[in-house]
Amino acid sequence: MNRGSGIALLQQLRELLRVEYQEEKEAYRLQTESMGLARKVTRGDAWFPLRVGRTYYNSVNQFCIEVTRQADEEIDHNFEYGKPVVFFKAETPEGDLGQSARIQYFNFTGTISYVDGNRMVVVIPEGHTLELQNAQEPVGVQLFFDETSYRIMFDALDRVIGAKGNRLAYLRDLFYSHQPAETFTFDAMRFPWLNTSQEHAVNDVLLSKDVRVLHGPPGTGKTTTLVEAINETLMRETQVLVCAQSNTAVDWISEKLVDCGIKVLRLGNPTRVNDKMLSFTYEHRFADHPDYPKLWQVRRTMRDMRRRRRESGEHFHQKLDRLKELAVELEVRINADIFGQVRVIASTLVGASNKLLDGKRFGTVFIDEAAQALEAACWIPIRRASRVIFAGDHCQLPPTIKSLEAIKGGLGITLMERIVKNKPECVSLLQVQYRMNDEIMQFSSDYFYHGQMKSAPEVAHRLIHEGDAPILWFDTSTINLGDDERHDFREQFIGETFGRVNKGEANLIISLLQIYFQRIGKQRILDERIDVGIISPYRAQVQYLKRLIKKRPFFKPYRHLISINTVDGFQGQERDVILISLVRANDTGQIGFLRDLRRMNVAITRARMKLFILGDAPTLTRHPFYKRLFNYIQGVRSQ
Repeated sequence: MNRGSGIALLQQLRELLRVEYQEEKEAYRLQTESMGLARKVTRGDAWFPLRVGRTYYNSVNQFCIEVTRQADEEIDHNFEYGKPVVFFKAETPEGDLGQSARIQYFNFTGTISYVDGNRMVVVIPEGHTLELQNAQEPVGVQLFFDETSYRIMFDALDRVIGAKGNRLAYLRDLFYSHQPAETFTFDAMRFPWLNTSQEHAVNDVLLSKDVRVLHGPPGTGKTTTLVEAINETLMRETQVLVCAQSNTAVDWISEKLVDCGIKVLRLGNPTRVNDKMLSFTYEHRFADHPDYPKLWQVRRTMRDMRRRRRESGEHFHQKLDRLKELAVELEVRINADIFGQVRVIASTLVGASNKLLDGKRFGTVFIDEAAQALEAACWIPIRRASRVIFAGDHCQLPPTIKSLEAIKGGLGITLMERIVKNKPECVSLLQVQYRMNDEIMQFSSDYFYHGQMKSAPEVAHRLIHEGDAPILWFDTSTINLGDDERHDFREQFIGETFGRVNKGEANLIISLLQIYFQRIGKQRILDERIDVGIISPYRAQVQYLKRLIKKRPFFKPYRHLISINTVDGFQGQERDVILISLVRANDTGQIGFLRDLRRMNVAITRARMKLFILGDAPTLTRHPFYKRLFNYIQGVRSQ
């Protein structure tokens, strides 16, 4: 493929991104206009009602307001650092949060700076505090359409398309062709604490001059290998850029690097709020700098001057300009110190557009979770680097795309996938997994990884108790409750967005878990902290399962050990016991987005020692994947 065809592909990608942008913007408009307030709250897209708290200027001189949600804290939410929000007030006749609730939006938007449980800090323009504090009706906040992220991705694509005669143009032309990537030549290093495939992968990263893909199937120690590769790269480079699609992934890799004694600067606030995580954020380092009190005093003087402009006399502008110059001088000095003291700068892909990085170049950018990232987003940090190391697994969760047209056009194909396809010699596969019993692992290995995965000896035959079956499929079509009750195991539509639930299946999962816990014994579960994940691809089923388990007194002592979430919510996690509710049960064999087999790969590879799958076999096994999985489990059981 020549240079021109690479540019043509990128131009096509830009058009597909525009289609996705329009689709998401329209979906947000329809949701805002037609979806009831209660539905927005239960979906986790709104907090209502809010208690409006204090306002203050943060360390980087942004005006912030603190709010607390007063609703059910059990409800998961989608609020996180960097997302845009809009405030509203709502008249709710007789407490009705449905369609009769009259919502009026305030005429400004904010950006989330910090979320911890039920408390959130939002950066807003000055001058709107009284509107929120004096509102006659209860106040809420909801997620707003994220225009900024799209603008940044469009800008990155434009720069890549327009690049000529520089490193960015070279990488673009390389990635879209079968031209071999360049490598260094030196003797391989030994890392006795890593397994053979991990050791090869670290050496492959060090030898790569242009690009490398670190392919980490479930449980293979991808993060351990990536941290080692970053550490070794820092023996050769002063500073590296480390990015990921999500804030959670950035937090995870940052924490592991800090644990190795590497100095990390985290641009953006962490999703898990604790002293350790906050200590390496940019805002914390900025506020902790010896020159910060002086800068704070200068900024305060400037604000006071603006408020008392009439009293400031004829030299107001000259005084203000001198203070501005002093503030800029102090900021530049503080930033130079902060960036000069760290070895790793960590951010989300979109966060790599931060003005603080303007003019900075890096020898290497590491992109974790690369198989979940839109191609356009990956080009944001690549613009700042000479070589790229991708880490992830394109056989697990893909990027989230709402437009069917964009999916069909290929927007879901990631840059990591392109490299895997065009340059298989640039891929380092990690092969030994340390998570799952061998029987749980084997199906995924055969189906997704050409049988190349192996189980570490210490986990291969690990069980909860002797003689236990590591993997079971409960076929709900064979459960006989009498003819009148067969409908209990059929899927149902519920809610405004036609969420799917299978109430019979949900009740059966809870009963199975209770029986399994009784078999293990309370004391052992609590002493050994045997943890459980209940997964469903459908959010409505997840909410229903949460309500069921809350109602059962039996589970009260174990609530801290049980997590219930969607497949996406369990990405990167593992549990001793996993139960999966597949929900779909109908006469036509319709399975919807269960056809996305990468999601199922994530679901079935979360379990360490025990995996229960509940599903209607006649519905699901019309699809060849589920037929093969069902037959595999039956075969394992008959051995």
